[in-house]
Amino acid sequence: MPAWTDQLRFAYQPVVNLTTGSVAALEILARPERGDVLAQAHRSPALDVELAALGIRHAAHRETLLPLQVNLFAATAAEFPELTALRTAVSTAGRRPCEVTVDLTGPYTHVPAGALLEAVAGLRADGFRICADGVGDGDIPLRLLGDLAPDIIKLDASLCTELDVRPGRAAVVRMMRQLCDELGGLLAVEGVETERSYAAVRRAGAQLGQGHLFAPPARRPAAEVFVPAQIPPAPLTPPVPSAPATSSVSAAPSVSPASSMPTGPVEGREPAGGGASEAGGVSEADRVCETGGVSEAGGVAAGPPVAQFVQPAALLPVTASAEEVRSRLTGLPDVSGVLLVDADGVPVRAVDRNRFLLSLSGRYGHALYADRPALRLGDRPRTVGADATAWEVLDVIADGDRDRTGDDVAVVDGRGRCIGVVHLADILRALAESRVEEAARLNPLTRLPGSDAVNAEVDRRLAQSRAVAVSWLDVDGFKQVNDGAGFAAGDELIRSVGAALARAASGDAACRVGHIGGDDFLVLTDPDGLDAVAAAVLDVPWSAGGRPVTLSLATVVCPAGTVTGHAEAAAALAPLKKAAKGLSGASWVLSRHGSAHQEVRRGRPTGTTTSTTGPASAGTTRTTGATGATGATGAAGATGTIGTAGAIGVAETTVTAQTGAVGHPSAGSTYGPAAGNPGGRAPMTTYAEAPHGHEEHGREELPAH
Repeated sequence: MPAWTDQLRFAYQPVVNLTTGSVAALEILARPERGDVLAQAHRSPALDVELAALGIRHAAHRETLLPLQVNLFAATAAEFPELTALRTAVSTAGRRPCEVTVDLTGPYTHVPAGALLEAVAGLRADGFRICADGVGDGDIPLRLLGDLAPDIIKLDASLCTELDVRPGRAAVVRMMRQLCDELGGLLAVEGVETERSYAAVRRAGAQLGQGHLFAPPARRPAAEVFVPAQIPPAPLTPPVPSAPATSSVSAAPSVSPASSMPTGPVEGREPAGGGASEAGGVSEADRVCETGGVSEAGGVAAGPPVAQFVQPAALLPVTASAEEVRSRLTGLPDVSGVLLVDADGVPVRAVDRNRFLLSLSGRYGHALYADRPALRLGDRPRTVGADATAWEVLDVIADGDRDRTGDDVAVVDGRGRCIGVVHLADILRALAESRVEEAARLNPLTRLPGSDAVNAEVDRRLAQSRAVAVSWLDVDGFKQVNDGAGFAAGDELIRSVGAALARAASGDAACRVGHIGGDDFLVLTDPDGLDAVAAAVLDVPWSAGGRPVTLSLATVVCPAGTVTGHAEAAAALAPLKKAAKGLSGASWVLSRHGSAHQEVRRGRPTGTTTSTTGPASAGTTRTTGATGATGATGAAGATGTIGTAGAIGVAETTVTAQTGAVGHPSAGSTYGPAAGNPGGRAPMTTYAEAPHGHEEHGREELPAH
């Protein structure tokens, strides 16, 4: 053993799960008493690996069962991908690779990216987890960070300083949280020193934290950590389970794999099931139309990811005897059960504390079972994938035996290896709070979310370089509807329109619907899903208090890369809505972003249709026409006299002046030459009321006089 190890000490700093308040892992920190061993390790990859191995062996002597995080320079991993000393130390200490997270630290400037990615793939294949450490104050390129797809992104303490008074830094933290969500990892922060900084990092979306506030680095693993008073949950973070105003939380020494688990599939880690579909696809979680937590497919909303609630699990080999399990349970009173796993860490049996101890405490129980395999007293484990949601955990519990309702659920990775457990109490508490928050964000009339939810989804899809179609729907003359039919009829109309939109969204995985307020609705879908949504609301008759009502729809199609955010799409919708309002009947105007062309898909110009009802046997004569707009060469439109008695019903004719070369078209109807266009022809559109009330369209031209 080299002499320098005599002057080397190790300290342990807890990594706290900010959602549950429990200790997720321990980071092993090398503390040389003399010399500069760390600088030497930077220059010598072999020494760096030996330091990491020494840390693992030291932790074994401390008898901690918490997951471990060990530091390693990125250059070391790239140059010595086999990391033989580290792998040997993990095996000798009786640890499984899934219990160890390798914290890769910079510099990255001269590290060959290909070699580093290959080394990381090898570590992941063996079960090790990867953390990108010191992000925000180092030199790791964003390109490399995305390719690594780490299980944890750990932000440097300097980035989190004064987070509450530096909005730019808070925006960076939120951006990194979004990146973690996309990559399937968790966001950790260092340097949480005060309750004020704790509240700031929580609101910014951090999920794991380290700092002197919780517990400083210590020679012995911390048995307790300080958890500040509960604060309102961060915008992107699921609600935190209730906790006392100030509490000391025991660091559950019952663990195996780290509780900071990925929430989704990334390269080298496929979901255990129920995850998102292929790239560009939409998962069931994405299909939720956020209507009070109920998906339009009839299931429940996705809810917070299970990774937020993963706790360390107590693991024993499948060959363990009942006496070994009893010793583990009695030595760790906070452990609710033990998982028996095979050589690869895959759960084989779950041993519940209460049922197991009850079996051993019975008459002859100890004599019968003590020296026999504990396998006989275990149950089939209940498992969910690391990318599962809290609602999926409840589904697993509900489908099992009622006697096992309170049992923990094992969380497994893509290969079925256990990475922790979740407690039912944590899940129920978080879901109850999330439902309250969801309800507060819904429109009380339609139970649809506001525009914020749709806008956020627009931004998410645009960030993924996906084409989107954003539509604005409202009721024509809604104030007159309320004034004439009463507000109760108006409310019922709005509810009916909202329900129709929600039903349309249920058949389209890419559709989102929001109720902006009043009679305005916002719809997001893929461009090829527009027709179905439009038909659901425009091709059906609407009425309020017996009065016929029409709707107007404006749509802007944004091809990939044409807009950067929802604000640009909203600005493009304003003139389209105005154009749709200028049409009569149910109307729909569509345009592509950046194009001046507007396509009218429903509706017709105002004034081209007149409809009167007269006695069946009497002719009706109607005069239309008005003074034309004054222009340089414009002229007043001639007055047209119309009327022909029909045998049944009345046929009416409206003549519209054709625009002249220079003059402005007359607002009235014209027979003969159009104003400003001598010698021209004036088109005439006829809308005749058929005997059975169907409108017939004809067109004829009158010769110029």
